[in-house]
Amino acid sequence: MAERPTTSWREGIAREAEQLAAGTLDPGCACMADLYPDDLLAATDIVLDSFDEEVAELDSDEDVRVFAAVERVVLALNAVDDIHCGYETDEREALCAYIDQALSEHGVDVAALTARHGLGRYELTDKWRNW
Repeated sequence: MAERPTTSWREGIAREAEQLAAGTLDPGCACMADLYPDDLLAATDIVLDSFDEEVAELDSDEDVRVFAAVERVVLALNAVDDIHCGYETDEREALCAYIDQALSEHGVDVAALTARHGLGRYELTDKWRNW
């Protein structure tokens, strides 16, 4: 199953907290909790929960429904980013990879889907993505 970006972000926060507690990390170098505040993580998970539910019900042969699901998740993530300004380059790549993996795990051939619509595989979210 595709690992959510929020899972690795939380793991990074926990690792950093352990290093701080052990004295192996200078407090001035700690940044994970600031990069990934609880509100950003929770809002992102809510959006991904909805996406996961929708993807589980998709017929992989229905391009229109697949693109509609991608549009909804991207627009919702745009709204999260507008509020929290939390998605930088690494986060963007992780979110796009998660969307791709979640679709693939539910039988969507993302490369074929995007090719049928004149897109490269990694352009799946570009039409709607602001982050």
